Formats: sequence, structure tokens, C-alpha cells
Amino acid sequence: MNVPLLDLKAQYRAIQPEIEAAVAEVFAAQAFILGPTVQAFETACATYCGTAHAVGVSSGTDALLMALMAEGIGPGDEVITSPYTFFATAGCVARLGATPVFVDIEPRSFNIDPQQIAARITQKTKAIMPVHLYGRMAEMDAINALARQHGLIVIEDACQAIGSEHQGRRTGACGVYGCFSFFPTKNLGGAGDGGLITTGDAARAAKLRALRNHGMEPKYHHQFIGGNFRLDALQAAVLNVKLRHLDAWTAARRHNAARYNKLFSAAGLAPQFVTLPTTPCGEAGQPDSEACHCHVFNQYIIRVPQRDELRAFLAGRGIGTEIYYPVPLHLQECFRYLGHRPGAFPESERAAAETLALPIYPELADEQAACVVAAIGEFLRR
Repeated sequence: MNVPLLDLKAQYRAIQPEIEAAVAEVFAAQAFILGPTVQAFETACATYCGTAHAVGVSSGTDALLMALMAEGIGPGDEVITSPYTFFATAGCVARLGATPVFVDIEPRSFNIDPQQIAARITQKTKAIMPVHLYGRMAEMDAINALARQHGLIVIEDACQAIGSEHQGRRTGACGVYGCFSFFPTKNLGGAGDGGLITTGDAARAAKLRALRNHGMEPKYHHQFIGGNFRLDALQAAVLNVKLRHLDAWTAARRHNAARYNKLFSAAGLAPQFVTLPTTPCGEAGQPDSEACHCHVFNQYIIRVPQRDELRAFLAGRGIGTEIYYPVPLHLQECFRYLGHRPGAFPESERAAAETLALPIYPELADEQAACVVAAIGEFLRR
């Protein structure tokens, strides 16, 4: 049975009339740059995330970059983050001339380990940038406590985790800034690139709106240098439609994760042969992923020692998988100047060698999930 890693066509078929009507309205108005469609999406996102302000931007990468720019972070400054994440997290720090300072991950969550952050804080540290990797929230209570103690800015890299929440607070509402990506593969994905920044601070929101438009406020007057970081109205129109469906899609992802957990356990594969993704609820002895709102399962990640061989085997069975991320950032060629060697961040390196993403999209059928687990069982018991 063919099981793709992601099936965006299935999602589109279900909402095609809504998408086409929303896009047609933009074409009829011929208002493509910012304007009421973007404003409506920003208002809806602020409400959804529980923040006072939301600013639509051109990508998740630009969201991270703009948050750093808004705080004046640059040469001589340090930003603490994870080495096990997509490149943009640390890339944006380096792009501004600041130094990314890496802290290893906690192996169950794949998120930055708060217990190791304090030792990396120096007089040059200006911000902590935790990543809510794969859709699971980082331990924001501990991270915010450290930030308050040392007077640091917290920038949430929530690009994979829109809708995830802890004690009633959603991602994007737990730091000074929340940065989101609407890349098509995300839980809330657009028809191309797009992003968003949330904040509870009106002055910061005003600066972000100017930054995304070359630092221009009012028109043709520039108090500082920004860039062209605007969210297109066509993308906002698509995302406005999809946002209305997001909670249902998230519930389906959690259901699929719980189903995988049960299938792996019933097959005798976990935890003997396969390490499954965890949620804080599961770590407390409640394994049902549907009961935990801290994880939105942008990815369902398993750990297996024979990861590369398993991936090749599954590809031969028509089952799509992906490796996020095969080389941690501290070992990337472009960050060689930081002086890290293999072994510097062992949990990140182990995750890079053992993790594999399985299909988890909302439309995944029961028989497809069963096929995936059966194929993994066939490989592991050879």
C-alpha cells in the first residue's frame, strides 16, 4: 500500500470551494499587498494564539529574523538556542552578526534542556530562542523564569507548533515574541511561503509592522532599516480559510499519534525495538496522545538504531518518511567557526542519527497507519 509522508491534495479537496472563493475575492478587489485580508488574518491569529498582536510576514525565517532585528540584536550579542532544529533558527542569529550559543536537547522531547541553559548565559546573552520542535512545547515555565532572572528576551520558535498549549496558554503567547511558519507542510500551511509574529507589546508590534515594510512609517519616512517582509494578501486569504479548520486537523493528528502508539504496543514493537514520541501526559503515565494539548504532532518521530536501513526498507514498500535533521547545527560547515566538535552535544547528535518521521497528516486512514506499523515490524524482526 502506498502511504505518502504528507498528502496535501487530500486536504485541498475537502476545502477547495472555500479556498477558491477566498482567493477570488482578493483578485476581485485587486488588493494584493497587506490591506484588509491580511488584517483579518492577523486579528484571527491573535485571537487564536491568545495574544494582543499578530503581524503577518513573508516566512517563518523572516519572522525569526525580524524578532531579533526588533530587539537590536547584532554583533557582540549572543542568543541561546538548540543545535537540533531547522537551520533558520540559528541562521537568523548569525545573519545579523550575533553568535548562536547552543544548548543540548532533552532526549524525550527533542527540545532545549532548560537545566543546561543557565551555564551558557553570559554578559553578552541577549535572548533565549527555544524551539517547540515537531509540535511539542518546550518547557516555557523554566525558560521564562531564567529569562526574568537574567533580564533576557524570549523568542519562541513556534514554526512547527501552532495551537500547542500548556496550562491554557498557547505557543506564541509564552514569550516576548512568537514566530510561526506557514510553509505548506506545516499544520497550518499556505500556498507558498508565509509567516507570523505574535507579541503582547503594542510598541513592539508597531515596530514589527514598520520593519516588514522597509522600516517605513509614515510612508516614505524611514527611522530605521527594515526589509520587504510582507505577507501577501493571497496567502492570507488561503490561511484565513485553513485557520477555521486547524483545530479539527490538530485533533486528527493527535488521534493518529495515539493510534500509532497503540499499534506499536500491540505489535510488541514499543518500547523494545522502537522509541515512540512522548507528551508530558505520557511521561506522567497517561499514554493517550489525544489527551495532551502540549503536542500538535507536526511530525510523529520514532527512534530506531537502524534508522537509515529502515527508511530504505519502507521506501521500497511505498511508505514515505523523512529525516529531520541528519546533521545538527553545531556540526554544519557554516558554523565551524564556533569551534564545536563531534560529541559536544551528544543528545542532539544521537537524535540526528536515530530519528525518523512517519506519516501523520490528518487524512491518514486506519489501514495506512496499520500498513506503516506492519512494515516496520517486518523490518525489525527480520
